[in-house]
Amino acid sequence: MATLKDIAKKAGVSLATVSRVLNYDETLSVADETKKRVFQIAQDMNYKTLRNRKDPQQMKERMLFGLVYWYSEQQEMADPYYMAIRSGVERECQERNIDLIKLFKSGDDLDPSRLEGLDGIIAVGKYSQEEIDLFEGAARHLVLVDYSPSDDYDCVVVDFRKAMNEVLDYLSSLGHEDIGYIGGQEFVTKDQPIRDERECSFYQYQALRGMYHPEFTWTKGNFTSEDGYRLMKEALKGERLPTAFFIASDSMAIGAIRALHEGGYQVPEQVSIVGFNDIATSKFLQPSLTTVKVYTEFMGESAVELLLDQIQSKRELAKKVVVPNHLVKRESCEERK
Repeated sequence: MATLKDIAKKAGVSLATVSRVLNYDETLSVADETKKRVFQIAQDMNYKTLRNRKDPQQMKERMLFGLVYWYSEQQEMADPYYMAIRSGVERECQERNIDLIKLFKSGDDLDPSRLEGLDGIIAVGKYSQEEIDLFEGAARHLVLVDYSPSDDYDCVVVDFRKAMNEVLDYLSSLGHEDIGYIGGQEFVTKDQPIRDERECSFYQYQALRGMYHPEFTWTKGNFTSEDGYRLMKEALKGERLPTAFFIASDSMAIGAIRALHEGGYQVPEQVSIVGFNDIATSKFLQPSLTTVKVYTEFMGESAVELLLDQIQSKRELAKKVVVPNHLVKRESCEERK
């Protein structure tokens, strides 16, 4: 069966242009010759929405979604968390016969023209209010993934507080009182930092129990193995080293464990480590990594379902989907000796 992508390739135009032509978008400013070419190619390829061209409502049998991605493709390779979310979105769209355009941000810029003709947008990552307004203005239907700036938007998020409480309960049960935190910093724009719920929940748990030590927190970096390595090196320079660490991504944990090994520390005999995400390589590390499993592909699938519900129900109230997680206990933690 022909897709919008097939038609766009043969016509030499964008997916958005094909969608708007086939949906009789009168605001589209392209040459009549281009429109005729798109219709002819679609008819030749037996594109199913051309069964009844006289009824514009019949032209909506196949929708076009935009997946806006705040990471670059290079950054995605360094931290596979968002790659898994994207895979979930792609698979769910494919199963539901929804065409999908993937749009990676370029620095702080996103070309508004790339959002034209979309039935809905799934925005993965953190965005400024100006960007969110841009998305809503372009498509009207929007779902945010891994970000919930307010109760006004449909979103799919992780229960970070539950995750942190489970991690810290577990480490405390093993007898660890000096627990360190290694994480990263994310920004909506260059000068607008984002509150990290993992770090906030870590602080609240520790402070309520009189266990918090500000000198045991290292967060000036990205969620990559390189910065995990660098931040653990900084921790090793301190006067006192925590007996356990929560590390905010598995990629960071991999780098941190390497730094510990280079410093002559054994994991978990001397230092216990808990990561976050449960990426594919976590169980193959030496020792295998105790980590919080986040169902990232399910987050992507849920975003597609939520966007379809929003479009079809025409409801006014926003919905928030909170995806569960659980602690996977492996070899990188043991009782404090």
